[in-house]
Amino acid sequence: MERLHADLRITGRVQGVRYRRSAAEQATRLGVVGYAMNQADGSVRIEVEATRKGLMAFITWCRTGPPRAHVAHVEVVEGPLLGYTSFITRR
Repeated sequence: MERLHADLRITGRVQGVRYRRSAAEQATRLGVVGYAMNQADGSVRIEVEATRKGLMAFITWCRTGPPRAHVAHVEVVEGPLLGYTSFITRR
């Protein structure tokens, strides 16, 4: 199966609401690998690799996030595969 890479920038109320932890749980459930990291501007950056189906399902989840989040926008930029093997959260 073809794997794809995407770099996501999620804005809104996405820090301090378990967004990264919830993203990791969803990624594991969907077979998505990569990482999630808070940014200084209050956004969350997520780089992911997955099949098209897994990637689209993960992006759909990112548009809502966990219950306490309020997602304003999800920017998606495709890129080359980097070979991630698991999903981690970074600070």
